[in-house]
Amino acid sequence: MSALLKGLSSVLATNLIKFESLFISNRTLQFSVKSVSAPKNYFRLGQPAFSFHSSVSRRGLEEFFDDKKNWGELEVKVGRSWRVDELRIKSNEDLHKLWYVLLKEKNMLLTMEHASQEECRLFPNPERIDKVEESMNNLERVVRERNRAYFLLETGETGERPCSRVTDPLGRSYTMQYTEHFVPIYMNRRASKKHVHRGAAVVRFRRQMKEKAFLEKKRYYNRVRNHVCQLLRRFPELDEEAIQQQYPEVNLTRLRRMKYSRGHHLYNEG
Repeated sequence: MSALLKGLSSVLATNLIKFESLFISNRTLQFSVKSVSAPKNYFRLGQPAFSFHSSVSRRGLEEFFDDKKNWGELEVKVGRSWRVDELRIKSNEDLHKLWYVLLKEKNMLLTMEHASQEECRLFPNPERIDKVEESMNNLERVVRERNRAYFLLETGETGERPCSRVTDPLGRSYTMQYTEHFVPIYMNRRASKKHVHRGAAVVRFRRQMKEKAFLEKKRYYNRVRNHVCQLLRRFPELDEEAIQQQYPEVNLTRLRRMKYSRGHHLYNEG
């Protein structure tokens, strides 16, 4: 039996064999072997495979660093970020590819920024990181819009994680997304005690927060109003519809009659 197996291994090493019949019994092992003169590829596909395109394969860490011609430069010419309107006309496959291109670019920029800080050198055009992050945020927004539209069409729901407005221990409201828990909220004593808003300090803090928000809103309105008054004073022939569309917070007809918007010209009203 051992001699038979040695002879079989030698035949397999020299020629490509094909078993036609194999009979196994209690005492005998009979088989027939047909040798093939020309090797045959049993793993050949029925149809030719489509051509696959990818970036240049690199075994090292070259893709984590910028091009060598940009090393030591004070300024690198770059373009703008991807807009939402441009991403909406692209297919899902293109968006998937673009996401990984932006991800690789972000990793490269963060690596170069860290290397520049280690070498105490100036990192050229640091706004490139902001442009890449803005492009990724716009791309994620487009994907979320498509997912929401698909789920609304199929199930009647948005498909996103549900959320609600809650308050923190200081009484400030914010949007919180629901997460899974082992115990319901009414059975969790620690969570029920955590969201209790009591005490004079909390009431005083909430009153001061409202006052701060009101003052910030008032200062913003005053800045916009003074800016529009200066524009009306220097350029009395401005397009009122364009100004009202750009600054919807102010009443343009009322500002026309204010003394701050009056200039030394014949376009004064009132």
